[in-house]
Amino acid sequence: MGMMARQQKPIGVFDSGVGGLTVVRALMERLPNENIVYFGDTARVPYGMKSRDTIETYTEEIVSFLLGQDVKALVIACNTIAAVAKQKVLQMAPSMPVLDVIKAGSEAALQTSHNRHIGVIATSTTVNSNAYAREIHSRAPEARVLSQACPLLVPLVEEGWLDHEVTHLTIREYLKPILAEDIDTLVLGCTHYPLLKALIKQEAPDLSLVDSSVTTAEATAIALTQHHLVNPDHSGADYRFYVSDIPLRFRTIGEHFLGRSLGHLERVALG
Repeated sequence: MGMMARQQKPIGVFDSGVGGLTVVRALMERLPNENIVYFGDTARVPYGMKSRDTIETYTEEIVSFLLGQDVKALVIACNTIAAVAKQKVLQMAPSMPVLDVIKAGSEAALQTSHNRHIGVIATSTTVNSNAYAREIHSRAPEARVLSQACPLLVPLVEEGWLDHEVTHLTIREYLKPILAEDIDTLVLGCTHYPLLKALIKQEAPDLSLVDSSVTTAEATAIALTQHHLVNPDHSGADYRFYVSDIPLRFRTIGEHFLGRSLGHLERVALG
């Protein structure tokens, strides 16, 4: 296969549901010429309370589907999958760049923080996996990482309550223990949380926020350049969205996350 044909292959992006569309949005902005295939496992979301074995099995099915779409790189746009099943993805796709939100978010947090005291807000599974702390400590053993599980934020975002009093109060409660410590940087460790950036900024105006969707898009741009996989074709990118179920309001919520219309949306059953 010629170099040009390889460069024109799509990037495969996947998530347990709809949240990964914030990563797709950041990729569209950062890499406007790249074709993208997205898979969201909406029939089996949330992954947050499932066992490692189950998450690995689901991940295997999703990656098989994306490899069948002839992708040139994979982006794990789900903190839970990145926390527990990244090794499985690397085993299945050894010859292509594999990016993930946790690695990208951790690197950006260390570049942003001045005092190496970093807060992480995420789902319970991501916090319990300790994945951000491990990733940050592998680069900076002296760093302090304070993690806070925020299980109520995902349903509030999906409800569209982005500026609701209940959401304000919930964020305030979750941030209390973290703000009591001397952190200067907060990692938004869930792909739903970028939609709450404005609210979080109101509650914690002095903190630098790390949006892992933006940092993952940047890491993808660097990886594609290093592997000579950047698409030179400027004729307009192709975006395809696949989900394992099209639940009520999916298109509405999805377009909210994506900031534009979803276009080609298709249901594909896995398993």
